[in-house]
Amino acid sequence: MKNLFLILCLICTSCANPTVINVIGPNDNKLNCEELSAEIGIANQYANEAQEAKKMNKPHNIGALLFFLPGAGFTIKNVEEAAKAAKDRAFHLNKLKEKKKC
Repeated sequence: MKNLFLILCLICTSCANPTVINVIGPNDNKLNCEELSAEIGIANQYANEAQEAKKMNKPHNIGALLFFLPGAGFTIKNVEEAAKAAKDRAFHLNKLKEKKKC
């Protein structure tokens, strides 16, 4: 019974799920220069987390390869989507900073 529970836990955690953020926020135009810089830092942090989840030596990727092979494919797709969204958000916020002459 313990082995079955362990296997189920490994299967359930075998897929990485980095956060896919919205590129454009509802209040982005209202942010001041300092707040825009902070939001860019947060977007970069999400991009770094996505790239970290991509590494194949992470437990969720090893579990995906061993127990749930399609999970590895879903992980890679999700990581790419999350990284692109984070980079696009940082680019959008940098454009707003330029527009506000920060």
